[in-house]
Amino acid sequence: MKKVMMILAMVLIYNCSFAGTPPKVVSDAFAKKFPKATKVSWGKEGPKEWEAEFTLDGEKISANFGQDGTWLETEQEIKAAKLPKTILASVKMNYSDWKIAEADKTETAKHGTIYEVDLKKGLKSKSLAFKPDGTAVKE
Repeated sequence: MKKVMMILAMVLIYNCSFAGTPPKVVSDAFAKKFPKATKVSWGKEGPKEWEAEFTLDGEKISANFGQDGTWLETEQEIKAAKLPKTILASVKMNYSDWKIAEADKTETAKHGTIYEVDLKKGLKSKSLAFKPDGTAVKE
């Protein structure tokens, strides 16, 4: 049992020690995609995915990259008023008694631009995703 605990402790220490330092291929891909980024901090999103949180043009943004440097997505929190009118209309029509608590604009290599909307109604919450034209992606 002591041996297992020692191995787990070493793995934890290793992961914590290096969680903020992505492989060079990842940091190079980030620098190429976001050359004007400032205040960059790195973390692991999973065993093969890195996330950079940074500031760009005064906005806080996060971007995810695969272990091989492949860009996966960029996410930015936006004000509800900056959502496309089609999305605001869809939310108003289908969730008129819910309040928009948070909105994000996510650009992905796989799905293009997606807007995520977190709704609140009392103690209930709901997350929705839309294409820019207002088409729901998931509920």
